[in-house]
Amino acid sequence: MVAFGLRLVASLAVAGAVAHAAPQLAGIAGAVTHAAAPPEAVLGDAAPLLRTAASLPVVDMVNLASLRPPSEDPFYTVPDDVEEAAPGTILRHRAPPNAIAGFGILPVRLQASHQILYRTTDSLGDATATVLTVLIPYNADLGKVLSYQVAEDAATIDCAPSYAFQFGHATGPDHGTIVTEAELLLVEAALEQGWVVIVPDFLGPKGAFLANELAGQATLDGVRAAINSASFTGIRKKPTVTMWGYSGGSLATLWAAELQPTYAPELSIAGAAVGGTVPNIATTVKMVNKKESAGLIPAGILGLANQYPELDRLLDQHVLPQHRAGFYKPRSQCLMANLNQFANKDVTGMLDDPSLIFTHPLAVSVINRNRLGSSTPRMPIFVYKSTADEVSPVSETDALVRQYCAAGATVEYQRDAESDHGSLAVLAAPKALSWLRETMNDRRRKGCVTRTVTSSLLDPAALEFLPKILIDALLILLGKRVGPIFG
Repeated sequence: MVAFGLRLVASLAVAGAVAHAAPQLAGIAGAVTHAAAPPEAVLGDAAPLLRTAASLPVVDMVNLASLRPPSEDPFYTVPDDVEEAAPGTILRHRAPPNAIAGFGILPVRLQASHQILYRTTDSLGDATATVLTVLIPYNADLGKVLSYQVAEDAATIDCAPSYAFQFGHATGPDHGTIVTEAELLLVEAALEQGWVVIVPDFLGPKGAFLANELAGQATLDGVRAAINSASFTGIRKKPTVTMWGYSGGSLATLWAAELQPTYAPELSIAGAAVGGTVPNIATTVKMVNKKESAGLIPAGILGLANQYPELDRLLDQHVLPQHRAGFYKPRSQCLMANLNQFANKDVTGMLDDPSLIFTHPLAVSVINRNRLGSSTPRMPIFVYKSTADEVSPVSETDALVRQYCAAGATVEYQRDAESDHGSLAVLAAPKALSWLRETMNDRRRKGCVTRTVTSSLLDPAALEFLPKILIDALLILLGKRVGPIFG
């Protein structure tokens, strides 16, 4: 009963969070309800499941082991001879030590899950290794694979999704993985399509947030590793592959799309959906400093310093003594903890020269090296962005899309007028899923289209997906097996 109570509380919390993130849902729901069929017709197979949710089997949580963070887990250790392996080579694999679990406490009923340590390449061109989580739903189509990139946004390996997705990981405000935990709901929505979902720890073993070349290469090598895992995952040798990411996850996804023609030309990726894009790191620093999202700044600067030793030395020389302890705290905590600690603070003022990252040649070089737009994706791209985005201006995404299109890319670009950076992750998810489903089903696209909509939830495809997404999320938290009812 305790486990069921936890599931019920979490279900209500999810429903409340969605309602809070999208107040305009009230009007949309009213319109849908007014014209709707009886509940049985609307809910279909979900109606009897809702009635019997309380009787669904509950995963035994008592016997689940305590979980070591990646920094203390030998599985994550990069082998000394890693450079001898080709990118995408599987170095070791295992079942996750603990169950994949919503919010760290609600085990998810999957057909199977795997963790894979695989070889990749960092932003300096050096061989390294990171971990891929492979999630397989019931009635899976093993010929369809979605690579989902989480907005981890952290400067420590201990925030990696391979860890934060598991039961018993360190939680609470001092750790701050709630955003990653919440993104598991979007992953579950993809699993309900019958797709295998792979989630790379694309920040690598050092927590190199904003080292975007590493992020893109780790994402592509994660796809390679998944394809190489057929002997134990069952993934087909030539699957249809798509990618999806929002905010920090969009950085890894778009960098992977830009790098694919040169770094992984043998990979055939059908398309990528990206939201909350951040083309220019420097602009974001200026926008969020002294604002609610100021915690992104130290996490990003320290993440880059984790990859570029010369930047680390530069910071060490310029962080003011009275701010040193606080400034370096993101190396031991995750996104939400950073946002809480630095909210509305003058982070650049913690340096003896507040303009350092905009003017010092070394800092400017590192930041420019990690901007989007160095090459053009060859795969179709769906981009969605709030016109009122408070983390990165919509004008920069407008310009990036124009650049891609001028170079011959295929881009569908949706600008959303009734959202902000945080809410669009939820509001546009049904549209992104619809686009990914069409792409998985071999819909051919060519050319570019840009549109501005009042709300992404008014898209017919979104209205089709939204009720099922919400119902499935609640049922999964209540103990439903993850995956389509019929294969």
